[in-house]
Amino acid sequence: MRRWAALGLLASALATSALDGHAGALRYCDAPAELDAAQQDRLFRFAAIIKSELEASGHALALVSRSGVDLSRFGLRYSHAGIALQASPNAPWSVRQLYYDCSERKPRLFDQGMSGFVVGTGDPAIGHVSAILLPAARSQPLERAALDTAQSLQLLGSSYSANAYAYAVQYQNCNQWVAEMMAVAWGELGAQGGKLRARAQQWLRSHGYTPAAFDIDNPLLMLAGFAVPWLHHDDHPTQAPGRQVFEVSMPASIEAFVQATVPGAQRIEFCHRGRTIVIRRGWQPISEGCLATPGDSVVALD
Repeated sequence: MRRWAALGLLASALATSALDGHAGALRYCDAPAELDAAQQDRLFRFAAIIKSELEASGHALALVSRSGVDLSRFGLRYSHAGIALQASPNAPWSVRQLYYDCSERKPRLFDQGMSGFVVGTGDPAIGHVSAILLPAARSQPLERAALDTAQSLQLLGSSYSANAYAYAVQYQNCNQWVAEMMAVAWGELGAQGGKLRARAQQWLRSHGYTPAAFDIDNPLLMLAGFAVPWLHHDDHPTQAPGRQVFEVSMPASIEAFVQATVPGAQRIEFCHRGRTIVIRRGWQPISEGCLATPGDSVVALD
């Protein structure tokens, strides 16, 4: 089950340079450190609170994102997104998502319980999860599309790249699969024939979807892509030598698109730090360090 440790990461290689001593992050598919009993208990209780909030919302679906790889130097908190489904055949509020199978070096579709999804945040001391609740007009078609396993697999790319270009079908990352699933559901694209991913990307582009832009000016990071099987350059538009801007689907891209185009969408953000959980409703992110401010709900894990 540790194979999904690389779920949807832009790739730690992008957030890492051999110059600053973080070369260990290139070990993308290494198993994470084992959690002790206290850490597991906190994370499982954190997941239970998230599930409880989703159940109480009266919604049947949520777009969920979790923290993972540290992308703070790019101004990003979240690295991986999926679709949480109350009616999941796996278990209530399991997350349907794309993950990178390290052993077979290919993307796969995976239904993961909320506890496992939360454990994937990587840092047992502090972690964040965001949930977007959609009005019925958008939630219901997305739920139908996401629960349609045949269609979900039809949208699954054959080759994985953590920094996949958002408007190319050569590769795919986890967040790209979520964005394209939204396009298929909301654009009613599933019954229109082949080239489903290309049509989904065209729908996103025509409706103002904006990928995250990673401006990479470190040649060592550029070279890393040639040695790491989950990073690629050849799908991105040609740019000036020695510099590359990667336009990549990320959780922030998905959330910004929903906020701008789906009236009535709601956001709940959760974080844990030590024995405290903070819950915030609204589009303003929780303060760095998982610090509560007036209006937040605080749960003590005593």
